[in-house]
Amino acid sequence: MAVKVFIPTPLRSYTGQQSSVEVEGANVQEILSNLTRKYSQIRQHLYADDGGLRSYVNIYVNDQDIRYLAKEQTSVRDHDTVSIVPSIAGGSGAVATAERDTRLHNDEILRYSRHLIIPEVGMQGQRKLKGARVLIVGAGGLGSPLALYLAAAGVGTLGIVDFDVVELTNLQRQILHSTGDIGRSKLESAREAVNDVNPHVKVELFNTRLTSENAKEIFADYDVVVDGTDNFATRYLVNDACVLLGKPNVYGSIFRFDGQITVFDAKVGPCYRCLYPAPPPPGLIPSCAEGGVLGVLPGIIGTLQALETIKVILGKGDTLVGRLVLFDALGFTFRELKLQKDPHCPICGEHPSIHELIDYEEFCGIPSTDLNGDGDSEISVEELKAKLDRGEDIELIDVREPHEYEIVNIGARLIPLRELPERTQEISPNKEIIVHCKTGERSGRAVKFLKGVGFRHARNLVGGIQAWAARIDKSLPQY
Repeated sequence: MAVKVFIPTPLRSYTGQQSSVEVEGANVQEILSNLTRKYSQIRQHLYADDGGLRSYVNIYVNDQDIRYLAKEQTSVRDHDTVSIVPSIAGGSGAVATAERDTRLHNDEILRYSRHLIIPEVGMQGQRKLKGARVLIVGAGGLGSPLALYLAAAGVGTLGIVDFDVVELTNLQRQILHSTGDIGRSKLESAREAVNDVNPHVKVELFNTRLTSENAKEIFADYDVVVDGTDNFATRYLVNDACVLLGKPNVYGSIFRFDGQITVFDAKVGPCYRCLYPAPPPPGLIPSCAEGGVLGVLPGIIGTLQALETIKVILGKGDTLVGRLVLFDALGFTFRELKLQKDPHCPICGEHPSIHELIDYEEFCGIPSTDLNGDGDSEISVEELKAKLDRGEDIELIDVREPHEYEIVNIGARLIPLRELPERTQEISPNKEIIVHCKTGERSGRAVKFLKGVGFRHARNLVGGIQAWAARIDKSLPQY
């Protein structure tokens, strides 16, 4: 029988950009076998070298995780659906705010009057919102609607963690900031925007990178943590700190046209590690800077995160604890999948092995900037320009995607990173190889791979084509 298999955005390049395909099979194993036979490049992303499914990929039949059914032997029937859910980038009690000053003054009563006449909120609920302390990790795409809507709703204290400055490319989606804020600290811009919306909200700023050394101290005084991050290392850090401190974690992630949202609360349900025990290898799931994101998508997902945060504070309704919602903006579909607590989870399971925060960049396999530690694997744009001016015989490779190449290029051979393992025969082993991407991250991974298969003279262009456009040829566009 044929069932519909939903293909996540990162793997659609292997299915001709199809979001779903019809595949024959009586159980999940047959479905995946036939899928990877038809689309061979998908196999490496689904299966590890030992033949088992990778830990960062979950398979669902309808809304059920096959890990809690019959695994790959889970049978399928007509009209069933199979979902591949890789990592992207029930109820919960109300938070305790009674000991804080939550009295509402007359101007606040007027401001929140549309809340106060809702029986599920009322004066008691609005006082809970005023007494709540919510920490938002990231003042970017997700953090923007989160901060604005939570402030408008009357959450008394908002903490915001970020260490970045506003850039022009942020403004397509990060509505906390405006053109006049370019070059300013995102935190200062965020504080002004929040105070413009609601001067009654206290804003606490943490101008720092979130690390294993400071996360627990920062999280300690907040009731709810909302994850607005854009990388796996910080996602696992946020999760683990929340589990260790007993904090609810309102999770959202975005990529191109896809969004995910749930609420992790290890006291009553699963945590992020129950869903994704291990991160994908670096490069499988690009960041928004590499893969792009539709500007309104973080507005949709961030607003849903704000909704779930308010429900957690009020203790009203059914929060998304135990449920994962997938949003496909192109198809305008919402799908809900059930999440279960993993008894073997290393941090929230029956016998946890993680009791302190760890090195999350190492856990996620993030390589250091200089692959050798001596600079031999890197080259600056100025050095490359000098080599080209001297007419040296080098091979310049661009590992970005074709649509990025159309935006701007410097005449390099285009071999997208995902195609590199199958196209090494096109590269001369005797020449000096210089690899670039947009900023140097993907090309760094490409150089590491090339050196591993024998291309000893491969080097990464630091800063990528963005640095070239900024410092060498300023007539080129940046993106």
